[in-house]
Amino acid sequence: MNDLFWLDTGTGRPLVLLHGGFLDHTMWDDQIPYFAPRYRVIAPDARGHGRSANAAAPFRHTDDLAALLRHLDTGPAVLAGVSMGASVAVDTALEHPELVSAVVVSGAGTSEPYFTDSWTTGIWAAWQAAMAAGDLDASVEAFTLFAAGPDRTLDDLAPDVVGRLREMTRGTLSKHAPGEPDLRIPVHDTWNRAAKIDVPVLAINGAIDSPDHLGMAERLTRTVVNGHAISIDGTAHFPNMERPDVFNKALEDFLRTL
Repeated sequence: MNDLFWLDTGTGRPLVLLHGGFLDHTMWDDQIPYFAPRYRVIAPDARGHGRSANAAAPFRHTDDLAALLRHLDTGPAVLAGVSMGASVAVDTALEHPELVSAVVVSGAGTSEPYFTDSWTTGIWAAWQAAMAAGDLDASVEAFTLFAAGPDRTLDDLAPDVVGRLREMTRGTLSKHAPGEPDLRIPVHDTWNRAAKIDVPVLAINGAIDSPDHLGMAERLTRTVVNGHAISIDGTAHFPNMERPDVFNKALEDFLRTL
């Protein structure tokens, strides 16, 4: 585990906070101190993100997480993730179910996403073009647009939220070079297999996130045995950062039902 970074604070039932793609554990800065007095909060940086090392060999994020929980001698844990982190949580419920007591997702379904709405596909295309050109500034700006959703601009968000997102994204993207190999090993058949997930699953979505992100999260909650979806008004892809008070209450209310 020497090449991975994580925070481990507090005592009680383990709550694992899994960040979005190209971000890091600091996206949970409004959650970690809130939950640590009552829960053991574990917040890792995924491989290739934040303070964790880049991949040197093929890997799966879910296996990294499972190895971390076993290293910490903890679990089953509640896994709460936003975007990529949500997909890692679902993968772990599929691949390492003995380590998972419940799953909370935001803005994602499984690790096999699909994008069809024009706003989302346009952002992805702009981001990938900037990455291919090696333009770090343009890459950061394109990716950060997900925080606004299709009905707002970044000027509509609190400046500190946008600043934090840009800083995290720049930190992670700057660790990578255009054209480097993608060493991630996919988890397959996740949508069909999700029907067998029998731990409680809650989606806490941003109400004005893109239709694709909302649709995948809601599809997941309809697919699993015990799923439920709620949304937070006035937030898009990162509701935990935009309205942390509302997000924290929703998550805590769910934790109390377990």
